[in-house]
Amino acid sequence: MHCPFCRHGDSRVVDSRTTDDGYAIRRRRQCPDCGRRFSTLETASLVVTKRSGVAEPFSRQKVVAGVRKACQGRPVTDSDLAKLAQRVEETIRSSGASQVEAGEIGLAILPFLRELDDVAYLRFASVYQGFESLEDFAAAIDQLKQDEITAKYAGDSVDGEPSA
Repeated sequence: MHCPFCRHGDSRVVDSRTTDDGYAIRRRRQCPDCGRRFSTLETASLVVTKRSGVAEPFSRQKVVAGVRKACQGRPVTDSDLAKLAQRVEETIRSSGASQVEAGEIGLAILPFLRELDDVAYLRFASVYQGFESLEDFAAAIDQLKQDEITAKYAGDSVDGEPSA
């Protein structure tokens, strides 16, 4: 790391701390030549390739903005949207890829949005899963109903009594 003051080609790390929920490291450095101190911020890059081929850094704010449209008029708070965006980023980063397609981010949003609000999920899914007809919406609604029934009875025992 070059010193920003004297441009010496090396520096010594004096202190390191994690920031941004552990996604970045702030390092305090000292130049062995001029003795001045400076800070650096190291992050693992996550690049999103858009449909047009343009690459840009991943942005939680863009996830929130896209999901906010689907949640318009729904009982979803800004805090809920921020948590969703964080979970989406964690999921994508856990894949180990440093570059992802924009469509993959949309698909990664779906399970978390489904937990948050069914109507917002359907709105968002209609775009990212390419719903083309009423039958596509009906199939998605039927799947939501089936999943709800399955979840309701998942905790029941064979004889119909709730399990302990």
